Amino acid sequence: MEFIYSDIIDPSTYEAEGLSNGIPLRKHRNPIKENIGAIRAQRDWAKLVSPMKNFKGSLGADYTFIRVTVPECLPERLEILSYANEYAFLYDDGMEIIGQDPKNDKNHQLLEVFGDEALRHTSGSNDLGEKKIQAQILAEMMAIDHERAVTSMKAWAKFVQLASSRQRDIPFTSLEEYLPYRIVDAGELIWFAIVTFGMALTIPEQETDLCSQLVQPVYAAVALTNDLFSWEKERDAADRQGLSNVVNAIWVLMREHSINETDAKNMCREKIKESVAEYIRIVEATRQNLEISLDLRKYIEALQYSHSGNLVWSMHCPRYNAEASYSDVQLSMMEQGATEALEIE
Repeated sequence: MEFIYSDIIDPSTYEAEGLSNGIPLRKHRNPIKENIGAIRAQRDWAKLVSPMKNFKGSLGADYTFIRVTVPECLPERLEILSYANEYAFLYDDGMEIIGQDPKNDKNHQLLEVFGDEALRHTSGSNDLGEKKIQAQILAEMMAIDHERAVTSMKAWAKFVQLASSRQRDIPFTSLEEYLPYRIVDAGELIWFAIVTFGMALTIPEQETDLCSQLVQPVYAAVALTNDLFSWEKERDAADRQGLSNVVNAIWVLMREHSINETDAKNMCREKIKESVAEYIRIVEATRQNLEISLDLRKYIEALQYSHSGNLVWSMHCPRYNAEASYSDVQLSMMEQGATEALEIE
């Protein structure tokens, strides 16, 4: 894969705990668009859905999420991907606040936002605020690339339909049972939509099953990395809601093996390393395989940087680290609003 928009970051400047298995960290060269997209999404959520309280999303002083997880994103697509991703973080935190009871009316409404009418890119005055934001996302994506925007929204809608049918209050008894669930729950379909749209990739329909099969190890690594670094946040949210079950690999491992948090985290780290090593072998095996499409080969190669980017971002972002901070530019933009702060950039 040719690298046009990103640079490799010196590994001596960040910590990765040996969990990237040699996969380099790449960062998109454009620092502007992701800040604008994320803060614009925060502004729209506060206006259309609910005020934000202590929200921490995709941004950070050193690493912002999309720039390091989709480092070869086409520059003109970076802002809308940032906007969509920040919406996903806001949505996720909103679900934590209202709880995971499938009978909760608000829960049901949120899950329906990307349901049967996911491809409607207009909204009415009586629509939920979440629906208005979704329509905004689709409209902006379609203005850039109609065909891939439709593909992306169909993938997102399928994810929501799967999520709405899941029983999150039923505990898992083993990591083997939990991981396939978690790969879907962590957003494999959403990430497929983000990466293929961001990089203008089209996976041929006849290769979709092969694609899903080949990328399972990297999505396992990403899901487990999310669980590892979001554990305290999710554990504390469950405690506040009085829930006895935490949908997290650390919780599953603690109960499966009767171990404490520290040992469960170490076991999770080993599983991440195993999954990454397996995926590196897949990347090498498919890189020169001319029997599969060029775009599928690019997608497979790109996802390794999604793992290293997600890993480093998770270890340094304010979302999961209380001591982490935002840049002065980001703080100014949050105070003034993304559009008004453009001159700062």
